[in-house]
Amino acid sequence: MLVRELTIDDFKHMLREAAGEDESADLDGDILDIAFDELGYDSLALLEVAALVQRRFAVLLAEDAVTGIGTPREFVGLVNRTLGQAA
Repeated sequence: MLVRELTIDDFKHMLREAAGEDESADLDGDILDIAFDELGYDSLALLEVAALVQRRFAVLLAEDAVTGIGTPREFVGLVNRTLGQAA
């Protein structure tokens, strides 16, 4: 059985790929519950990551759901719930 799940490490990689890395943010630490604005990312960065997720996992993430997310934990959770519904 194919396991389709986004991990926090996958998310960090995609965030760096899609939006770059803010020099003041340490994405290598535990960032699950740190607000995106504290990490130096805005809703546009999240939409860029959502576009990558959609291409790589072939799922649609609603724009309003993505822009309403505040932390990496919430983003990963949204993606994994969406993947579970699509399975």
